[in-house]
Amino acid sequence: MHCDHQDKNYTRRDFLTRTSLGLGAVAMGSFLDPMGLFGKSTDPGNKGILGGPHFSPKAKRVIYLFQSGGPSHLDLFDYKPLLNKMNGEDLPESVRQGQRLTGMTSGQASFPLAGSQFGFKQYGESGAWVSELMPHTARIVDELCFIKSMYTEAINHDPAVTFIQTGSELPGRPSIGSWFSYGLGSDNENLPAFVVLVTKNKFGQPLYARLWGNGFLPSQHQGVQFRAGKNPVLYLNNPPGVTESVRRDQLDHLQQLEQLNFKDVGDPEIMARMSQYEMAYRMQTSVPEIMDTSSEPDRIYDMYGPDSRNPGTYAANCLLARRLAERDVKFIQLYHQGWDQHGNLPKAIGTQCLETDQATAALITDLKQRGLLEDTLVIWGGEFGRTSYSQGQLTSTNYGRDHHPRCFTVFMAGAGVKKGYILGETDDFGYSIIKDPVHVHDFQATLMHLLGIDHERLTFKFQGRRYRLTDVHGELVKQILA
Repeated sequence: MHCDHQDKNYTRRDFLTRTSLGLGAVAMGSFLDPMGLFGKSTDPGNKGILGGPHFSPKAKRVIYLFQSGGPSHLDLFDYKPLLNKMNGEDLPESVRQGQRLTGMTSGQASFPLAGSQFGFKQYGESGAWVSELMPHTARIVDELCFIKSMYTEAINHDPAVTFIQTGSELPGRPSIGSWFSYGLGSDNENLPAFVVLVTKNKFGQPLYARLWGNGFLPSQHQGVQFRAGKNPVLYLNNPPGVTESVRRDQLDHLQQLEQLNFKDVGDPEIMARMSQYEMAYRMQTSVPEIMDTSSEPDRIYDMYGPDSRNPGTYAANCLLARRLAERDVKFIQLYHQGWDQHGNLPKAIGTQCLETDQATAALITDLKQRGLLEDTLVIWGGEFGRTSYSQGQLTSTNYGRDHHPRCFTVFMAGAGVKKGYILGETDDFGYSIIKDPVHVHDFQATLMHLLGIDHERLTFKFQGRRYRLTDVHGELVKQILA
């Protein structure tokens, strides 16, 4: 029976692969790096495949506050008084230069410039311009490092979000957090290296689990989503009638069987699956403790805002992010939907900022006062920017903005980046970058550098070629490094 089962699963490709690699690897193994040749996809344990960073890291962990939908840089951080002066006038063709638009505005007869309806002021010693929509962020600008010259090739949401989260516009590649988990492992054996928090009851462009998926990396490196409610991690709790001791006994026996299976078949995913089972067992104790914020003092809830008492909100997730950072979770990803404002932008963006501004500033402040900002990198940003012209009708009180990949703003704070620093500049229309452009792959390469990884050296061989987060691109953005 066992032989029949193996015969059914032993394909011609298996035979050729095992034969060629079995003979070839013996001859080449003494002088070729097995990690570089095969990707070394067996479970490396908590230390990660690298066994440690390539060089001394500035950051131990990342909290990435992803604002899904494309926040309007023109209404938040990139102040353009010319747009107000020319409000209603058509975008000059000399600015657009025939560049492609989405199908939502390409058919418009005109492209009326839309000045922001919100007031801007300069704050801090850095003199950073911040909209009145973000008063809490404005108060901490001297902790922030703004990149106002981000750009991407992707013009629609799904490929753009996929690109900035995985390094490719096509689905199927590992996410940023998965690469860090694979390369560096976990600093806490009782929690995953990569945790995902999604704001509840928010609507907008869909968020797919593949955005925090492991792609072709071993499956234990996928992001683990923590949810609000009685079961923060799905299927984590034991079913009725199964005690902790029974569960431990089951895992021990399953481990013995899977070791035999792995020895016979050699599929590394077998051990990856066992690694996940063991992590789930340990999380049965660690996760409830993390999710229970009842011990937090009132001053902390007040700092993060009233929503922080409501599990699953953005504010509550920011508070959880700090608790996860305290416990050395390496990559903490927050997603907040609703920034896709093709119409009714003034009202809609106001709501978004009310939900996020105070909690974002509180998280950075809270990390700093606990000494955690010194080795934690916080990132805020979306997948692209918005157009300087209005989508649809422009009125005295209302306008919308279409997708704009040619420039957008992100900010960072904490370990390894300059405080109170502004990199990059867009033209007077907020349409094109005129100084220090930063491509998505440059951003990703710099992020990896801050955690001690050379982005060109962390690769995985899949389907005949070596892959990395930055594909074949990416330059370190040295200007923002502290």
